[in-house]
Amino acid sequence: MPHFVIDCSENIINFKTPKEIIQKVYDTAESTELFDKGDIKVRINPYKFYTIGNTSDDFIHIFANIMEGRSTAQKSNLSKNIIEALKPMFPEVPIISINIRDFEKATYCNKSILKV
Repeated sequence: MPHFVIDCSENIINFKTPKEIIQKVYDTAESTELFDKGDIKVRINPYKFYTIGNTSDDFIHIFANIMEGRSTAQKSNLSKNIIEALKPMFPEVPIISINIRDFEKATYCNKSILKV
């Protein structure tokens, strides 16, 4: 159920392959034991055109969308673990960040929920 969408400068995939980056985020999220095995989804969007404070500095930002119900401490731990895992992979990247947003159970829907 959780979705981790990695936005990054295109140059990031010259340092590590998309598969390596995706797998690191997946493995780190799974290691927290907050999610059912196999439910984690990770995608990467490398950007060719962007600005960071009017510079072209490399960046990685992860948007984590998870089902509501985890504590602030659990979400904080998840954030810190992912950044701690990526930091040594990208020592030359000045901006590596994440934010976590909760899905509401009442408004979430997917194909398997529908009975039709």
